[in-house]
Amino acid sequence: MERLKALSRQRIEQTNFQFKRHLYSEIDWSNRLIAVKGARGVGKTTLILQYIKETFQNEETVLYVSLDDIYFSANTLVSLADAFYKEGGKILFLDEVHKYPSWSREIKNIYDSYPLLKIVFTSSSILQIIKGYADLSRRVVEYNLQGLSFREFLEVTGEMKCLPVTLTDIINSRKEIESEVTKHVRPLMHFRKYLQYGYYPFFLENRESYFQKLMTAINLTLEYDLPSMQAIDYASIYKLRKLLYIIANSVPFKPNVSKLSEHIHTTRATIIQFLDHLKNAQIINLLNTDSMGSGYLAKPEKIYLQNTNIMYALAPETANVGNLRETFFYNQVSSFHKLTLPKEGDFMVDKKFTFEVGGKNKSRKQIVNIPERYIVADDIEYSFGNKIPLWLFGFLY
Repeated sequence: MERLKALSRQRIEQTNFQFKRHLYSEIDWSNRLIAVKGARGVGKTTLILQYIKETFQNEETVLYVSLDDIYFSANTLVSLADAFYKEGGKILFLDEVHKYPSWSREIKNIYDSYPLLKIVFTSSSILQIIKGYADLSRRVVEYNLQGLSFREFLEVTGEMKCLPVTLTDIINSRKEIESEVTKHVRPLMHFRKYLQYGYYPFFLENRESYFQKLMTAINLTLEYDLPSMQAIDYASIYKLRKLLYIIANSVPFKPNVSKLSEHIHTTRATIIQFLDHLKNAQIINLLNTDSMGSGYLAKPEKIYLQNTNIMYALAPETANVGNLRETFFYNQVSSFHKLTLPKEGDFMVDKKFTFEVGGKNKSRKQIVNIPERYIVADDIEYSFGNKIPLWLFGFLY
């Protein structure tokens, strides 16, 4: 355990405060059991290390541990918690719990057996904690960390710093927000860069190897994260890859599940399950009509890649401007709002607002008779009429 303590101190000391994610201030750190979920590479580890360093500094009552450490090949999580607690430990930070086979049962045991010990853990976005095992749903407070918003991208690159806005702000006060932003930065100068490489914070480490690292993260999700939590064999991983390749070269599109199942050589039900896995892994997004509900085996009406950076990584030749616009809008708005496919227009948000996404010359023909309808236009800095700049939706978090 002394080695784990030394590694913990080392990781904490090496952490900087150059930039904090939006979720940092939204977490209620006083809860006894906290889960921070998110896709690979979005910054979960950095977030919790920043909190430790800022709040506890060199306090011996805090321990950060990654559960893929070789220590756990011969020791249990419960035994670590017991020893840490007896030495005066108060808060245990557990990184990547999905890499530890009996994580849920042992965390439950620790929670019940050591009522004075707090636990904060990170996990893959695939992990269904609230629906999960060992009855953690009554104990854990769960948070989801997305990739960088366009607003955060501007901050982390040193262009400007401002607070996030709400969808209501964008609808009612967009001109004021646009004026404030454009005092400091020309948003369109940076928007294309964000669409290409600004979603995952590791672009700061080395811009040249960004897409290589992103592809590695996607492959590890498919090859290790999914099989560790789902009954997926190697043959299924191959079919998942094939399905993802088809999606990447077609999005956004309305899937024909029967044809996909024939092409992938599997059943219709399996295709739907694969789509659900890819959605939970934050690799794709699924769009349904409101009437379809959220049934597990419901066929989606449209499929998008989860963010525009994945589009550039998997299929740069299909990253046309129309695809990028809709993918960006879905990605940013869905973080806090429910999106469905309306009868007219591209997206309905919260069953109230209808948005048509397009270029600066986009007309309102398709949504002219719909109340609360708006054009989301690319290549414009300022709103006019019911036309709102696309980049502005990147300030929602």
